[in-house]
Amino acid sequence: MARGWIWAYEGYEPGKERLREALCTLGNGYFATRGAAPETPAGATHYPGTYVAGCYNRLTSSVQGRQVENEDMVNLPDWLPLRYRIHPAGAGAGPGPGPWLTPDHAYLAEHRQWLDLRGGTLTRRSVYEDGAGRRLTVEQERLVHMGDPHLAALHTVFSAEGWSGELEVEAVIDGDVRNSGVARYRELANRHLTGWETGTEPKSSVWLRCRTVESDIGIALAARTVASCGPERNGDHRAEPRQEPRAVHQKLMLPLAPGSDAVVDKTVALFTSRDPAIGSPLRAAVSAVDGAPVYSRLLVSHRKAWADLWQQARLEVPGEAGRILRLHLFHVLQTLSPHTAELDVGVPARGLHGEAYRGHVFWDELFVLPFLNLHLPEISRGLLDYRHRRLPAAVDAARAVGRNGAMYPWQSADEGREETQDVHLNPRSGRWLPDRSRLQHHVGSAVAYNVWQYCQATGDTEYLYSKGAEMMLQVARFWADSAVWDDSLGRYRIRGVVGPDEYHDAYPDSDEAGLDDNTYTNVTAAWVLARAGELCRALPASRCRQLLDQIRLDREETDRWDDISRRLYVPHHRGVISQFAGYGDLAELDWEGYGERYGDIRRLDRILEAEGDTVNRYQASKQADVLMLGYLFSPKELAALFRRLGHELDDETWRATVDYYVKRTSHGSTLSSLVHAWVLARVHRDDAWVYCEEALIGDVADIQGGTTEEGIHLGAMAGTLDFVQRGMTGLETRDDALWLAPATLPQLSKFRMRLRFRRHWDVDLRLRAERLRIAVPDSERPGVRVKLDGSAYVVEPGTARWLELPTDMPGGS
Repeated sequence: MARGWIWAYEGYEPGKERLREALCTLGNGYFATRGAAPETPAGATHYPGTYVAGCYNRLTSSVQGRQVENEDMVNLPDWLPLRYRIHPAGAGAGPGPGPWLTPDHAYLAEHRQWLDLRGGTLTRRSVYEDGAGRRLTVEQERLVHMGDPHLAALHTVFSAEGWSGELEVEAVIDGDVRNSGVARYRELANRHLTGWETGTEPKSSVWLRCRTVESDIGIALAARTVASCGPERNGDHRAEPRQEPRAVHQKLMLPLAPGSDAVVDKTVALFTSRDPAIGSPLRAAVSAVDGAPVYSRLLVSHRKAWADLWQQARLEVPGEAGRILRLHLFHVLQTLSPHTAELDVGVPARGLHGEAYRGHVFWDELFVLPFLNLHLPEISRGLLDYRHRRLPAAVDAARAVGRNGAMYPWQSADEGREETQDVHLNPRSGRWLPDRSRLQHHVGSAVAYNVWQYCQATGDTEYLYSKGAEMMLQVARFWADSAVWDDSLGRYRIRGVVGPDEYHDAYPDSDEAGLDDNTYTNVTAAWVLARAGELCRALPASRCRQLLDQIRLDREETDRWDDISRRLYVPHHRGVISQFAGYGDLAELDWEGYGERYGDIRRLDRILEAEGDTVNRYQASKQADVLMLGYLFSPKELAALFRRLGHELDDETWRATVDYYVKRTSHGSTLSSLVHAWVLARVHRDDAWVYCEEALIGDVADIQGGTTEEGIHLGAMAGTLDFVQRGMTGLETRDDALWLAPATLPQLSKFRMRLRFRRHWDVDLRLRAERLRIAVPDSERPGVRVKLDGSAYVVEPGTARWLELPTDMPGGS
């Protein structure tokens, strides 16, 4: 198998196992299972976890004498467990069975595991050897089926060398699990399951069902464990079932001798009461596992489903960068597959790979959907539907604070209510602190931006004129009602917010939460207001009247939007754009001193709080804030936005602004290096690769220090893919054309991708040195319009065209 498709780990390293488990997670968009060893239970070294998209439960905990509610993505019953031990025969065999063998046992002589990205399988090979030279080789392959989203399987081959006897194998479905994968949450309530029942079926399958405590989601798993032995793989080896209150077991006793392997196949089906078109999760699970093909056929259909998916999401980059990008794409597709499009789910910030952020939905679709729009737009539409279904909750949230429109929550889960905690723990100080991140109202702008970009890429005017329009107009309405006129400035202001930076949540020595005139918030609000007004004018008259009546919006309100979108305040100081009003008055931080004292200062906020200080006093940002504008908008579009707001954003001002914040950002988020790479590629190209490389290895090397083991950073992974797709090409989809303004880095000057644009599937785009090739598959549709460096081209179906790139492209269009 090609090295570029294999992600391998040699040896067993207890300190790195949880990181490997996250990176070796297998999923299919419906559910995912961490790459934990089936022989070991949850503990300090291993953390098995299985998560179904959108399966949440709410529990109440006591924190510092008060009751705190949290809604978590639930760790479901563990289907993986399969343990084994030897019953040796003959002289010197001993009085009874040997120990249960696990990777941390002293008998372990060799260990290797590898993830096959092309085929979507995880394989582990362990060799155990005792002091007498007797060896047991265990090779185990697993899959979570990409074709049938409810099936998973574990295929294990046991080989003996230097001994013969019996092998005892025990397969389990374990329902006695908790959410305990994140250390800082362990003081909180974590028992999400209740009502366990177990049973057996005539066809040798077993089952376990339970439900979530508060959300009352029914969960059912069924398992079929079969074995074959000897060279002919024959023999009837029936599993002996055993039921416990919270677990169900299947035991096998298998003959094993040199040259006569034993094979055990465990096939599992998982259903919940949230699934469509089922009456009973238990009946569905039992029926699915009884009817599931043998492992070899499951593997073939699974690999075929992955091959089809790779075809649609093709992105080829040579070298090590390409290998990492392929891993990133693999995890994006495992979290958000075509199966996801049929579910009522959003974009979990940490994938389906762990329990960090409680599985909540933030603004990460801002980094995910731009990639999906051009490959699997049906997934994008499904994810936007998640936001539309929660539009009434966002309207209620705005009304509760005296505003019109929709105020989307910073953290969303099942119901669309605000799930941001009231307090959060600083692990450095051990103190629980107020959590004010719910004031990041810019998440509403992200929703509107994603609606617009999806519709521009797909031409889906039906969505834009219906659900999309409802969301965009309600977000615009919220911003218009949030903007307050200030006579002294002659400007509208938006006060009391928190920007993407997140470090700053109040002014120094102020008892009031929030900041005034965060530039990112105000500029994106102006963009939403302008686009919403444009949309109102573009809507068919009858649809416009219907929509305005539906949301009780009158023309006087919409007429104000244009004025507000031109007169929102954008603060500046010392020739650069201010992150928020008063940012330039804050103290400068001794970056060098803190770096010398602490080494890693990415989480500067925690360091300062533990010292009794606060990051609110300093010009220090956790992640890109003002510079996020350069990620969302091309240089030309951003300059036009500022011009609309009454400011000239020339190259000199933007470069000075970029330089200013590059020096004052600690990169406490994996998204930060991505955005910096994106912006610097067009401003200081020689400096961009350092940040790009950090974005690439963020999860692979766990540069945030122990966070990846709690779940991968999905937005950062998808963002690196989009960095190649749109960042390097300057690709925009607007006015029914592909607009290109390449700004490549030497390390990424050669790549190939396949896009779906409007009604054209498999548009092939290749970059080679200073030339760009676009090929359009044969069809009866009109050609693809392309804009590059002020010139317009049409690439007709069934043809390809090479375009010469201007040598001064890094400024963009």
